[in-house]
Amino acid sequence: MLYYIFQYLENEFNLTGASVFQFITFRAASAFILSLLISMIFGKKIINFLRRQQVGETVRDLGLEGQAQKSGTPTMGGIIIILATLIPVLLLAKLENVYIIILLITTLWMGVIGFTDDYIKVFKKDKGGLKGKFKVLGQVGLGIIVGAMLYFHPDVTIKEQLPLAEQTIQENGKKKVFGVAHKSTKTTVPFLKDNELDYAKALSFLGDGYRKYGWVVFIFVVVFIVTGISNGANLTDGIDGLAAGTSAIMVIALAIFAWVSGNIIFADYLDVMYIPKSGEMTVFIFAFAGALIGFLWYNTYPAQVFMGDTGSLTIGGIIAVIAIAIRKELLLPILAGVFVIENLSVILQVSYFKYTKKKFGEGRRIFKMSPIHHHYQKSGFHESKIVTRFWIVGILLAVFAMVTLKLR
Repeated sequence: MLYYIFQYLENEFNLTGASVFQFITFRAASAFILSLLISMIFGKKIINFLRRQQVGETVRDLGLEGQAQKSGTPTMGGIIIILATLIPVLLLAKLENVYIIILLITTLWMGVIGFTDDYIKVFKKDKGGLKGKFKVLGQVGLGIIVGAMLYFHPDVTIKEQLPLAEQTIQENGKKKVFGVAHKSTKTTVPFLKDNELDYAKALSFLGDGYRKYGWVVFIFVVVFIVTGISNGANLTDGIDGLAAGTSAIMVIALAIFAWVSGNIIFADYLDVMYIPKSGEMTVFIFAFAGALIGFLWYNTYPAQVFMGDTGSLTIGGIIAVIAIAIRKELLLPILAGVFVIENLSVILQVSYFKYTKKKFGEGRRIFKMSPIHHHYQKSGFHESKIVTRFWIVGILLAVFAMVTLKLR
């Protein structure tokens, strides 16, 4: 909204300083500050409202230290993250940008699924919440919508670097490095010099016309990633500050990737895929990062509010969609390594338990408890120490993911 107002003032009245809103970096920084202030200032009001509505967490007895004291802590705090993200985006972003539209849909879609789950738990007194099949159906539905928009929307294109022999100096004196914008199912593969993978080639066995069916593979990949990462974020949200803190680290790294991918100069310098118009996502991502950090003001130990599935499912969905949109989804096992480890710990624990029960008649466990952060709690570590160390691991993974820009 403000972007369009100041654009009008600049065009019609040549207002001094109005042109600053044309710069993504200025709007991204403004979005970060605004979202941080919203989440910190209004977060307390929302927490008090949730407390008055008796929207308290019912904590299952898992035998963990300090668990009983958390019973009754307001949940559904993900509303704070969602509002603190959406308000700055609506004020400062280009709302006709397809990537912003996709992220807005993702936020609202996953927010509704998470809110429904929390509502059933709190007000219907059903600890199971929304049935798993409906939750997965919602995640798959979002994956199909996002995948279809990224594949079929005319504004979603990439520009590939031309061979050196075809790079020329244009009349304006600038060097033509990239070819024309075109639709593509290519993505970035870390650590490889010619680091691009075309999903459509998975159907090359169909013959010369295989590319027209490339959307099938692409949408399947999007569905898989959205479902996996959103569930990973959901599992990570188990102790105070863990999900919000590790997510903020991932999101800041994604902001750098998005800005580089949408800037033709840096895309050329770093030899990464140039994605026109994707730089606008930086505004959304910084608003999201500010919301997460502001939420941490109330969510660090001892937490005054829990994000609930309203927050965790939304966080995972947004991170997955951003990574897919900037063609960096194959970096998620590194960048979102904390989510992946949490997911794997549950899968391994359940699989091994079932296997040993079938083979020996008695189920055995790999970890004292899963997800893995509960294993460390059972091992006697205080949750503040666990969270801090997970944050450190998250920072190391984020830095390593960014290094892959040149590590080939």
